Amino acid sequence: MLTVEQITEEALALPSEARALLADRLVESLDPAEDGYVQQLWATEACRRRDDVRSGRVKTIPGDAALERVRQMFAR
Repeated sequence: MLTVEQITEEALALPSEARALLADRLVESLDPAEDGYVQQLWATEACRRRDDVRSGRVKTIPGDAALERVRQMFAR
C-alpha cells in the first residue's frame, strides 16, 4: 500500500490539468454534510464582500489590473 507521501509525490508529478481533476475528485469525496457547512460559510463571505463593495468600504479594481499585480508578484 502506498503512503500519503508517495501518493503526493506521484500526484505532483502529473500535468497541471490532471492535478486539477484529481483535486476536484478529492474535494468531492469529502463529507457532504461538511461541504454544506463550507458552502454556507462561503455564501456568507460572498454577501459580506458584496456589501463592502456596495457601501464603498472596498474599492474594486479591473480584472486586468489585478492579474498584472499577480504576475508582478510571481515575477520577483
